[in-house]
Amino acid sequence: MSLGPWQLIIIALVILVLFGRGRISEMMGDFGKGIKSFKQGMNDEAESASKPAGRIEAPARDARPAADTEQDRANAERSDGSN
Repeated sequence: MSLGPWQLIIIALVILVLFGRGRISEMMGDFGKGIKSFKQGMNDEAESASKPAGRIEAPARDARPAADTEQDRANAERSDGSN
């Protein structure tokens, strides 16, 4: 069953009576803002994906393990000397 033009006009009039002209225009304005925000977010996402990732310039870290401290070295020297 398809809706004809008269049925659509009647449905539109019922919606207009129920919600009023001001509320409908407000809802359509909010809908437009939502679409605009969505498109802007999609464009921002596309721009950030097309930009190369920035390089992080940091000095090279020491290759020693973090647990290798001065006290660990002193303990290792003492244990080597007792053999």
